[in-house]
Amino acid sequence: MKTIMIQGTTSDAGKSTLVAALCRVFVDQGIKVAPFKPQNMALNSAVTDDGGEIGRAQALQAIAAKVTPRIDFNPVLLKPNSDTGAQVIIHGKAISNMEAGAYHDYKAVAMDAVLTSQRRLSEEFELLVVEGAGSPAEINLRAGDIANMGYAEAVDCPVIIIADIDKGGVFAHIVGTLALLSESEQARVKGFVINRFRGDISLLQGGLDWLEDYTKKPVLGVLPFLHDLALDAEDAVAIDNQTGQVKVRVAVLLLPHISNHTDFDALRLNPEIDISYVCHTYAIPSVDLIIIPGSKNVISDLIFLKNEGWDEQIKRHVRYGGKVLGICGGLQMLGANIFDPTGVESSTQQCQGLMLADFSTELGEEKVLTQASGMVNLNGASAQVTGYEIHTGHSRGAALNSPFLTFTQHPLNLIHDGFISDDNKVAGTYLHGLFDTPEASQLIIEWVMPSSGIEQHIDIDIHREQQLTRLADTCRQHLDIAKIKQIYQNG
Repeated sequence: MKTIMIQGTTSDAGKSTLVAALCRVFVDQGIKVAPFKPQNMALNSAVTDDGGEIGRAQALQAIAAKVTPRIDFNPVLLKPNSDTGAQVIIHGKAISNMEAGAYHDYKAVAMDAVLTSQRRLSEEFELLVVEGAGSPAEINLRAGDIANMGYAEAVDCPVIIIADIDKGGVFAHIVGTLALLSESEQARVKGFVINRFRGDISLLQGGLDWLEDYTKKPVLGVLPFLHDLALDAEDAVAIDNQTGQVKVRVAVLLLPHISNHTDFDALRLNPEIDISYVCHTYAIPSVDLIIIPGSKNVISDLIFLKNEGWDEQIKRHVRYGGKVLGICGGLQMLGANIFDPTGVESSTQQCQGLMLADFSTELGEEKVLTQASGMVNLNGASAQVTGYEIHTGHSRGAALNSPFLTFTQHPLNLIHDGFISDDNKVAGTYLHGLFDTPEASQLIIEWVMPSSGIEQHIDIDIHREQQLTRLADTCRQHLDIAKIKQIYQNG
């Protein structure tokens, strides 16, 4: 198996999208290719068919490579639950919460997991396209590195560095990154890609010539800024709307530990739905639906929500006839109490919920990781939905006797999920991906506003495929694919 690694001068330089694009380009050439990210830090994750948890970007890259997402594509996943700590997930399963210092000492064990996944993938694939994390030039993270050059040195693979010209200072980013690498690491870098360029490429040529002469390394291409490119974000919440004639208004609470925010991509891409993210210090605007999203630290985020005064704003919204939907952690917040007796997520062992439904939740050590499908039941109608569960804790109480959905397929043989309140104003579910299915999305919007008149809803799978095709076509046009193949073939 051949391996090529994409590293970036900064976070959000375009590593994830370039890996996805190259996976699609190479699989279309008949090459058996797989994505790989040794270590990822993100709250936006996906559930794999083999019952694990990986970064959302690696699930997207697997789709680009036309393979089923699996735990080996992202053997180490860190999910921050505080400013200094994170849940550590190895081969898809949470092993513990660690502070940054403790994880630094754990890196040797994590590297074993990375190399184990590498070996397993080498038995099946011809090419591994690897995504680095952040920047390889983070001096304080160099010791024991498994995410960037530490991995590249361990497996002896070539590296391409991508930089975002839209941020400014692209030549300084590239030259500075290269200068902070060791001599062997510098030799490992085989070329550069410049991302998100706007304007006349001829005006950049002088800089490209200088860069190649100064570094003695080629520029493998300049990718244009792709307006309205919409793919599953790895971490940063995409807040841009594609609004036209707005018929329904939705507010999503931007919690400090918000997770799986791609739940709302289908709404955000619908021009007839205005979705706004409510940030710290902002009041919840006048909307038709308030969504409380998932959270990696439910009690901490519930306390934050109350400190913002959003709890009283939510209750006033319900009194005036508005609808509220809680997803995963958001569901748990809607109940009477949340208990965390063993400190699974925080040191606070109990917190009163929003008291909008009669149930309570107790967090536990075991995490539920399943893909499931069922029927959403609202206003006497039903619609098929497929999604996934990723949570700790179980909820119990009378409100759950009026379920939000009925499962038709669930690995744990569950029958019902969530609740719908007696007054039909408040609902909650553990299932992520509610709006990805047009039929379910339409039913939920009709529950929110029966007279909305919205008939077209985004099929996120079709939309994702269109975006991957567009991205791959752009890379074929603007990158020297033949040179990139030569780089990984020669090692």
